[in-house]
Amino acid sequence: MTQSRRRFLAASAAAGGVSLVGVEKAVAEQDRPRLTQHPDRELRSILREVDQCDIEAIVRKLVSFGTRHTLSSQDDPRRGIGAARDWIHAELTRYAEPSEGRMTVETQSYIQPPADRIPVPTKISNVLATLRGSASPERVYVVSGHYDSRVSDVMNATSDSPGADDDASGVAVAMELARVMARRKPEATIVFAAVAGEEQGLYGARHMAKVYKAAGTDVQAMFTNDIVGSCTADDGTRDPRTVRLFAEGVPTSETPDEAAIRRSVGGENDSPSRQLARFVREVADNSATETNVRVIYRRDRYLRGGDHIGFLEQGYPAARFTEPHEDFAHQHQDVRVQDGKQYGDLVEFCDFPYITKVAKVNAAALWSLAAAPGTPKGARIRTDTLTNETDLVWQKGTEPDLAGYEVLWRETTDSEWTHVIEVGGVTTAHVDLSKDNVFFGVRAVDRDGHRGPVAFPTPLR
Repeated sequence: MTQSRRRFLAASAAAGGVSLVGVEKAVAEQDRPRLTQHPDRELRSILREVDQCDIEAIVRKLVSFGTRHTLSSQDDPRRGIGAARDWIHAELTRYAEPSEGRMTVETQSYIQPPADRIPVPTKISNVLATLRGSASPERVYVVSGHYDSRVSDVMNATSDSPGADDDASGVAVAMELARVMARRKPEATIVFAAVAGEEQGLYGARHMAKVYKAAGTDVQAMFTNDIVGSCTADDGTRDPRTVRLFAEGVPTSETPDEAAIRRSVGGENDSPSRQLARFVREVADNSATETNVRVIYRRDRYLRGGDHIGFLEQGYPAARFTEPHEDFAHQHQDVRVQDGKQYGDLVEFCDFPYITKVAKVNAAALWSLAAAPGTPKGARIRTDTLTNETDLVWQKGTEPDLAGYEVLWRETTDSEWTHVIEVGGVTTAHVDLSKDNVFFGVRAVDRDGHRGPVAFPTPLR
């Protein structure tokens, strides 16, 4: 602890807790949180291994299947979604060979009954490569792209539908990270997924999320990469150093009781997905990725949706990566030339150096999440008495390298955490600041200094 902290803070560990009194504003301003976590040696090695040529090869191969529409052929070996599914499975299986059994590959299939945009019972298959964690395997992080595609008519399963940007680019990100990380031993489990049925209604990802929920899987973060193939807008302007990250505020899965608490004490900007987005900026918006992560405080774009929604519906933190500006002539379009303009989601409009940067952002986020302790569980603020101070409690994590915790806070009008105090390996903290005036958070730290996402405490009476 710094001399300034010692001067203004009287910290005493008692009954498993710590008391922080006299938290002066002047000191708080000196104790800014570590808003940037620099890549460690292993992450830098991972980022160097992300290969643009491999990413381009994946995109071109997926485009070569002609159409990957969810309703296209399941058994043609060369054309249709079935051929794409089988190729993805074979490639991920090949990637898993050096993992010494740590990475397993499966095709997760189910029959979708007739529903919106699904006229007949249809097999929908997700291809998953699961890299089991070495220290905390029960903690799971998911990255995905969807391998199905479409043209102007969402029910047209026969016309050529290249789907290069939407979403061979996202599948290439997930697959390339599987290749690079297969040889490594992350502390937590990482799942690399290629899902189907997205264009028809997010069916594949919704099924995957429900399977995890039914099994009680502790999914602490999910990222979908959907339309990450180009940095060129419809007016020709380029932004090769920015990727958008869409993160919802009010949780999709919010219950009436949770809504009542939020309306009373706030938290619209402190959902698990917003905390996840803040974490991504801390670890992935830097010179190592050469990319600015522009967080958008929305679940998704207007009139659009992505595979993260299925996970949000199950109460899992999830967010969507998307290119900075979209060219809608190259999405959901029949391949054609009209008035001298080329339409269609063709591979020639992909920017492979840009996709490589997006892959590095994902790599930084996933590896940093797996290396750090998990998000603290059971974070609460005691509200059983009326005081102008704050008492925080949380559950101790089970990570073998857990070093302790930090308490963070910010003004209610700030969007980012602005102050932090180290409290050590305790599960309670008393802070001489009014809970009525600021927002608090708690995060865990390991012995190597990796910091996990912040938990936003709820009232406890």
